[in-house]
Amino acid sequence: MNNRVVITGLGIWSCLGKNLEEVKHSLYTGKSGIGMDMERKAWGYRSGLTGIVEAPQLKGLLDRRARVGLSEEAEYAYMATIEAMKNAKMEMDWVEKNEVGILYGNDSSAKAVSEAIDTIRAKKDTTLLGSGSIFQSMNCTVTMNLSTIFKLKGINFTISAACASGSHSIGLGYLMIKWGLQKHVICGGAQEVNPFAFGSFDGLSAFSIRENDPTKASRPFDRDRDGLVPSGGAATVILEDYESAVKRGAPILAEVIGYGFSSNGDHISNSNVDGQVRSLHMALNGAGVKAADIDYINAHATSTPGGDRTEAQAIDMVFGESKPLVSSTKSMTGHECWMAGASEIVYSMLMMQNNFVAPNINFENPDEASAKLNIAAKTTEKNIDMFLSNSFGFGGTNSSLIVKKIK
Repeated sequence: MNNRVVITGLGIWSCLGKNLEEVKHSLYTGKSGIGMDMERKAWGYRSGLTGIVEAPQLKGLLDRRARVGLSEEAEYAYMATIEAMKNAKMEMDWVEKNEVGILYGNDSSAKAVSEAIDTIRAKKDTTLLGSGSIFQSMNCTVTMNLSTIFKLKGINFTISAACASGSHSIGLGYLMIKWGLQKHVICGGAQEVNPFAFGSFDGLSAFSIRENDPTKASRPFDRDRDGLVPSGGAATVILEDYESAVKRGAPILAEVIGYGFSSNGDHISNSNVDGQVRSLHMALNGAGVKAADIDYINAHATSTPGGDRTEAQAIDMVFGESKPLVSSTKSMTGHECWMAGASEIVYSMLMMQNNFVAPNINFENPDEASAKLNIAAKTTEKNIDMFLSNSFGFGGTNSSLIVKKIK
């Protein structure tokens, strides 16, 4: 089967804002969501930089039984999902009567696991963990909780693929619907933002130490970048079969037309040009479009020296002749890790809907590789008919998604 797959709902909870409108404003104005967390310095972190994500207030929205099972990242995902479902006009009575699935990207629940272990070590009594601990600490905490809260009856599992998790969740949702296995799938990605989650990253000296000016620290593609800035939150993208969406009167925002994926088969943490190029070509071939048809690329670029260079080389190899506008929204958000592949679809969708390309802030001096790209250093008014979003992760997992405007 070859069903058309459309986006009918978007939701976001990030350091750029707690809803689509706030995030759109931040993207357009180039407003950074990065700040300092002094608790990390007290813990011995090399870098205290982080995306500043507000904690949701769920009391009054959910009963206690539902709240106690939610991990930090699942709370973010709940907020993003209720916004997306509202925008998609998915009412609870309709959801309960139809088969709606969930595929969400998540690759850690470090805070819940660490706090549980600390309690056991201190108290020597596992019964003090409480009934919600197990549901917070499992890696499938988001899909487990949201499928229960929203009474979802379709496909239900978590995609764990490092920093490509959120992107692969949308890609797999796309395939499920395209092949006729599902008609409605809630997709997305979530990332916890706490010191438990990022200590090992910091220990690798992966983070920027440009602490004197946090908003200048994340510098994708810039010659003077010195590392990424950790961040997080959650983003939800609702995918549906086109005919089913039309039948239920859903708003049709865009169409997913291509999903490319590959594995580098190489170094566990270093990126690879060949693997990324294969992912890009697979997305283009699957979509049946040419490189010149892409108006904008939301780059994975995290502000690491090697990673940005590799992606710039891969983009140039595939898009060197057409030179579409390129920017990395991580310049404003930092690296949202397991969430990033989904949030960057939301960010790009907001650009498409409002005819602009968000700036790659802090891009002042290109290096040899990035000088070959058409990087949007400032907000650019632009009609976007088709965009591509890259996500690459540890272990060499690559994902590329192509989304087309509905006309």
